[in-house]
This record gives sequence, C-alpha cells and structure tokens, in this order.
Amino acid sequence: MSGPTTTTNFLFTGATGYIGGSVLARFLAHPHAASNKFHFTVLVRDPTKAEKFRALGGGNVTVVVGSHSDVQLVERLASETDVVIATADADDLGAAKATLTGLRKRHAQSGVAPIFINTSGTGVLSDQAKGMYAGTTVYDDSDADQIEGIAPTASHRDVDLAITAADAEGYIKSYIILPSTIYGLATGLLVDAGLQNPHSIQVPSLISAALDRGRAGMVGEGKNLWPNVEIHELADLYTTLYDRIVADASTGHGRNGFYFGASREHSLYEVGRAVGAVLVALRKSEIADPTPFTQAELDKYFGGSPDLGSNSRCRATRSLSLGWNPVKTTKDLLATIQSEAEAIIENKAESAVLKAWTRGR
Repeated sequence: MSGPTTTTNFLFTGATGYIGGSVLARFLAHPHAASNKFHFTVLVRDPTKAEKFRALGGGNVTVVVGSHSDVQLVERLASETDVVIATADADDLGAAKATLTGLRKRHAQSGVAPIFINTSGTGVLSDQAKGMYAGTTVYDDSDADQIEGIAPTASHRDVDLAITAADAEGYIKSYIILPSTIYGLATGLLVDAGLQNPHSIQVPSLISAALDRGRAGMVGEGKNLWPNVEIHELADLYTTLYDRIVADASTGHGRNGFYFGASREHSLYEVGRAVGAVLVALRKSEIADPTPFTQAELDKYFGGSPDLGSNSRCRATRSLSLGWNPVKTTKDLLATIQSEAEAIIENKAESAVLKAWTRGR
C-alpha cells in the first residue's frame, strides 16, 4: 500500500450517518490527515452537504455527489482507492458487490490487496427470544470457527460472506467491525456543521415509542441481553484497527477479521425501566415500569419486528487485543437516556427515529 511519504486514498461511505460521521471525524483528526498523508473521497447524496464537506476537509476531502445504488460510480471510486471504510448500510449487498468489483480492479492495477473495513452489526448473532429469556450462547470474535458457523440467512450475513470470500480470493484484505447497541448523542465536527445524524436507533426508538404510548415498553418480559458501546468509543475502534493493520501485516483479516464493537451488556428491561423513570421525571408518564408492546404496537413502532427482544451476546476479545480500550459501562448507557429524551422532545424527532428503525435495524 502506501509508504511513509505517499498519500493513502480512502473511500468513505455513510459519512452523514451516526456511525460514519463519528468515524470520519476521528480520521480527519488523525495525525496523518493533518500531515496530508490521508486523502478522503466521500460519497454523499445531498449537494448542499457536499459543499459543507468540502469546506471541512482542508484539502483532504473530495466529495462526490451520488448514490450507493449507482453501481458504476461505486465501482469506479473503489477502483481508485487504497482503503474503503463502509458505514452506510450493513444489508446493502449491491453496494458491497460494486465495491468489491472496484477493489478487484485496484488489485489488478497495483498488485497490492486494498483494505476493506466494513460495518456489520451484532444483529448477526441475534435469536428469536422475543424478550422471554436471556440467551446462553456467547460469541467470541477471536473464535473464527464459531463465527463461521453463523447461519448464512442471519442479518447482515450475506454481505459479510461476500466480503470474506473476496479476502479468501486474495484481492482484498477484509476487516469487519460489528457494532452492538450504540448509545449517546454524537458530538464533534460533523455534528456541529449540521452534516451528521447525532442519534442512534435502538434507545431513541424505545424513547419515541414510550412518548407516543405514554409508558415505557419492552418486547415480552425484557429478559433478553445485548452488548452495548458508546458512539465515540466505537469510533475509536476504527482508527485503532486501521493503525494496527498498517503497523502489523499479521493483523487478523478475512475469516479471522471480525471485530466486535462491544463493551458491556444490558437487558431490555433495564433500558425500558430507565426510559420509564426519565419519562416520569419529565412528566410524560406516570409509571416507570415498562409494559410489553402489543403486536399492534410492534407493527406501529418497529415495522412488526420483535428484534429488540432478541439476544445478541459476545466478547470483543480480538478488538481488545488491538489496544482498543472502551471504558464506559451500562450505567453510562442508562445515564444518556434523559438527554436523548429531551432532544427527541425538543426536536420532535420521534418519527425520524422510528423510520430509521424500519430502514436499518
């Protein structure tokens, strides 16, 4: 790839999103960006946002207006890059295939396997508990055989498998980051510029539904367990991984290249109860304890999906081995609920949050 005196070209997708904006902000603050050793190409749909991105980059950012569904455009951009960081849509197989086609061309031209850091999610580990029990299966990102046993029909899995197959062919080196329940209001350069969505999906969706129904809710009895991670600590995983890849050619990739973005663990009931307590404090509800969503409410708020009631349990052994060090806990997650609720109430963002759930849970 690039040496110490050359420029590394990045293609960045999803830069206006909650994850993507936070990750791009981290890379823009990287010492190599300041010394002009990084150049970023950002694909955005909105021409107005494109102009704002150009103003932020200090010459390090090229902005292309277009869609991830434009196969020829995505192929061309990927064929001109050393590193792809994809954060847009974990289920967009078409965009992933177009990216891989472009990276294959890049490899043929340069003789060097480009880096593909893709964003998946621990939803790939989820079950059908519907909130009725805590799962006992715990996945470990250092156990390649265990991960290889995940059903090909699982969420995000078709994209993950297409990318690791390309790594096995040898024309890319793939690294797949799987965030868990991400929480916290995003802050930073892109949020301040009005370019980035500052809200997550899962916790805000529970708050929005609770505000609408007048009481906190949960799927089933809320006994299911999920890992969690704070948004800015998750963003640190991307730069930590990239720096390790450059420093150490033996860094796990392909079947050994799954990295869980997970710090601590929570039950759905814990979150529902905390949402209820905040709503009581804000005089939006009279009772803190959550009640089960009816099927009609699941239809209304979550596209009929009981996925919030699934178990998704994991250990981020491989991620932590990179030197990634998330310190925030479930207590921090619960403490963010009040600020999220206040923001949703002030901005009347409930409908946008719930629409986001049906697009990309």
